[in-house]
Amino acid sequence: MTGNAPNNEQWAELEMAARLAARQAYVPYSKFAVGAAILDGAGKIHIGCNVENASYGLTNCAERTAIYAARANHGIQDVLAVCIYTPTATPTPPCGSCRQVLNEFGPAMRVRAICDGEDLIDTTLEVLLPGAFGPKNLKDAS
Repeated sequence: MTGNAPNNEQWAELEMAARLAARQAYVPYSKFAVGAAILDGAGKIHIGCNVENASYGLTNCAERTAIYAARANHGIQDVLAVCIYTPTATPTPPCGSCRQVLNEFGPAMRVRAICDGEDLIDTTLEVLLPGAFGPKNLKDAS
């Protein structure tokens, strides 16, 4: 873990926040509730849940909901970590779209996925999205 990685207390807070966020999920179609909690560079936690839509393509994942709400409501610039909770037997990593959005605000962030079982995923976004395209690419091109 890097020096900006969450400590054990912050991880515990992120995990609890993600579990609570999943309770707010709007999932009448899939019944697959997801909660996410992000830790910003100022040490604040922001949450999100998945919100489905009858037009499936307009569904929004928990991770993106957390990022968008944190940006819109608090102007966050950087994210140090995300914790994703699913009420399943095994953990579920973020989808490709969420990985790309997370990359925009924290390409080196820690990613933890938890579930109701014993297993967890504990990695970095760089591992989940190698060779990612992001703000640095645009900056380098100009």
